[in-house]
Amino acid sequence: MRYLIRIIFLIFLHIIHSYKVNCQLSARMTREEYIRAYKYLAIAEMKRSGVPASITMAQACLESGDGNSRLAKKGNNHFGIKCHNDWKGGKIYHDDDARNECFRKYNSVEESFRDHSNYLSGTPRYSFLFDLNPTDYKAWARGLKKAGYATNNNYANALIKIIEDYKLYELDDEALKNTSRTRPVKPSVTVTSGRQIYEKNRIKYIVARKGDSFESLTREFMKLPWELPRYNDLSADSEIDSGQIIYIQPKRNSAEPGKHTHTVKEGETMYSISQLYGIKLEKLYEKNLISFDSIPYAGTVLQLRKALKPIKLQVKPTIMNEPTREDDEEIIFRMDEE
Repeated sequence: MRYLIRIIFLIFLHIIHSYKVNCQLSARMTREEYIRAYKYLAIAEMKRSGVPASITMAQACLESGDGNSRLAKKGNNHFGIKCHNDWKGGKIYHDDDARNECFRKYNSVEESFRDHSNYLSGTPRYSFLFDLNPTDYKAWARGLKKAGYATNNNYANALIKIIEDYKLYELDDEALKNTSRTRPVKPSVTVTSGRQIYEKNRIKYIVARKGDSFESLTREFMKLPWELPRYNDLSADSEIDSGQIIYIQPKRNSAEPGKHTHTVKEGETMYSISQLYGIKLEKLYEKNLISFDSIPYAGTVLQLRKALKPIKLQVKPTIMNEPTREDDEEIIFRMDEE
């Protein structure tokens, strides 16, 4: 009798254990479930920041183990973004390349997706990505690997495979639906009463009103303190004038297609021109081989897409009775693609 009771008890324990295991297994999200749950966040972030939804979703799948990783469950960190020196938010520690590394911890999944977009758009080494076609997910994937987002040599191919296996490129089309690929300057969305967001060069901006400051705009658009000043090539304590263009996304390295040159008008500065076309001020100087302390004269033609690059040509001196040197050089300029 005791033996029978023991057998029944062991069978009962086995049933309970199997039930717990099955519950744990059923609690794991599949990739299809994960994509269905969070694809709307990827689409919204593409509309807000310009990061392709396909890339965002593929990175989230890969970095979070489809939402099943410890970082995702305990810290709402779906992109494996580490703390870095400028992080002031929550922290969670996890073994990665080294033991007990610091990773960012968020209050929600939405906050993680938003910070991922901000991280890419606000980190200089990723800035070249925003000059790529937003539907060219292969170029974005390879660019992320090139910029050092992950150490895995197969990282780009892994992202591309996820995108193609699950047709995530359709999310990009959804985000760009009813939106011109060149995005002409026009009002788009009212954020607050009377506040319109405009777009040029695929970058969102506002026209400042009286009383606006970087501090007030940072609160209004829920940005980090450094974002808006950096996006506009200004310091955080710069005063903002009524009617001034203020970008709420990073400017680009070149003007939009069709905007090749600009003829400087009286009173214009390199800064005002960079704001006019949505070009980073540093890139505008570089394209035209102008030093940062130079002021362009009215009538000067500035390059907005192509860059002037110096080339060296060998010339022979023509001074009589002087020995010639085959390696004498003079500097000329020519147009060349970036």
